[in-house]
Amino acid sequence: MAFEADDRFSDRQSPPIPAEFKGSPGSILHTLLALVLWLGSVHFNFVVVLLSFILLPLQKALGVIGLLLIFMVIPIDDRSKWGRKLSRYICKHAVGYFPVSLYVEDIKAFDPNEAYVFGYEPHSVWPIGVVALADLTGFMPLPKIKVLASTAVFYTPFMRHVWSWLGLSPATRNNFSSLLSSGCSCIIVPGGVQEAFYMEHGSEIAFIQKRKGFVRIAMQMGNPLVPVFCFGQSDVYKWWKPSWKLYRDFSRAIKFAPIIFWGVLGSPLPFRNPLHVVVGRPFVVNKNPQPTVEEVDEVHAQFVEALKDLFERHKARVGCADLKLRIL
Repeated sequence: MAFEADDRFSDRQSPPIPAEFKGSPGSILHTLLALVLWLGSVHFNFVVVLLSFILLPLQKALGVIGLLLIFMVIPIDDRSKWGRKLSRYICKHAVGYFPVSLYVEDIKAFDPNEAYVFGYEPHSVWPIGVVALADLTGFMPLPKIKVLASTAVFYTPFMRHVWSWLGLSPATRNNFSSLLSSGCSCIIVPGGVQEAFYMEHGSEIAFIQKRKGFVRIAMQMGNPLVPVFCFGQSDVYKWWKPSWKLYRDFSRAIKFAPIIFWGVLGSPLPFRNPLHVVVGRPFVVNKNPQPTVEEVDEVHAQFVEALKDLFERHKARVGCADLKLRIL
């Protein structure tokens, strides 16, 4: 087989050792501040631009735009002590807001000296449940974890700073491989932002049938694959997207689905809905620098089955017994 359950770090005779973690509610003021810093950048930029053109002379408004452009390109120290301290503050209060719980099916199967490839679903409006896996949250026994995100994030003023400090990194092939080589575990959402195009109310969508690049890289680098699913994430925002054919064609052309979404009182503050992140057992992937299409297809198919099984095993436990998962 191309991969198998990773039991190199646990006794073969011992059953899996599950572990569960849950965020603790904190001060409402600190929690709101943390959420605004974490999720409010896009709305903040929009409001700044809008008010600049409404309230300021054109020359000064253009000056504000120029300042935002500078913030788009100035270098970021993602290991900044101040930035990491701020990110730890965000993680601490964010997991207590919903709250976020993390259920790891076999905590002893994870070796702190190993780098893993976490395949996380779904994307939803924002894949905010990944905060449960962040190194600064401290739930997972892994010292170095990065979340791979769309490169658009790293050209968005203020968001690029905060999210870089939180542990996000561009989802490019070279960066992915480089991080794994350095011993850093990577979390990737295979469906990506395009998955939003297929979102449905009342069911979950995983747009991964043709998303095989993360599997190929895991095989080339020889890093274990880990299926992850987040229940409740699709309900933290209300959302709407057009059903027009023009919208579908436009979304396909730009490989991104622009949707209208809102939270509490129409703000970017998400609704307080419990998030349940479940982590399956890691699967050892045999290192293969040049896997064939057939070999990648085999491992990918096994990963998809592992994700589906993970979903089915836990949906009743978290109160979603009737929820359906569609693999597209």
